[in-house]
Amino acid sequence: MNLVFDLDGTLTDPELGISRCIVYALERLGFPAPERTQLRRFIGPPLRQVFRELLATSDPALIERAVAVYRERFGEVGLYENELYPGTTQGIDHLVGSGHRLFVATAKAEVYARRIIEHFQLGHHFVEVYGAALSGAGSHKSELLARLVVEQGIEPAESVMIGDRGSDVSGARVNGLRTVGALWGYGTAEELADADLLVGTWGELLREVGGMNARRFL
Repeated sequence: MNLVFDLDGTLTDPELGISRCIVYALERLGFPAPERTQLRRFIGPPLRQVFRELLATSDPALIERAVAVYRERFGEVGLYENELYPGTTQGIDHLVGSGHRLFVATAKAEVYARRIIEHFQLGHHFVEVYGAALSGAGSHKSELLARLVVEQGIEPAESVMIGDRGSDVSGARVNGLRTVGALWGYGTAEELADADLLVGTWGELLREVGGMNARRFL
């Protein structure tokens, strides 16, 4: 089976680094920064979408400036202010050992996603990592998954997207993949309601993946 994992909120918890980098960018640009607890909902969506809302603007120059300042800190410090969710390393080991092919598909810039995966010494477990261009192109989950399906030649009906946000579910649906919502991340059960199933822990995910077959999803 092909298992496609989201990164932020599914494999790793990036809240500290992302929130600090958002605050850094807003303050450098002279805008008020929300409390960290208010920034949780911005973990997962494409970065330009985040700043479009936080800055209440559609000015592309201002949005690009915010992205550039954010990355000043993120590329040096913020991407390492991150941690694996409990059970991730063992779960990935188990899935690979069980013969599954693993991929990453994330709205994060691919260059950063690869650095994070390597930082946690998980790179050798994944067939490929798919992320956005630094320009933001290809950041929507539907685009990422369409690219993955074509380039890897996988059968969507034999593939599952595992993520914590509604965009993971909707992007997978468009491309014919089945879906698992990870409730340990940043999306609510309501946001993930359209997933084929919801799991609350890595242990539950491993049990469900072990039982994934036609009777579960038909």
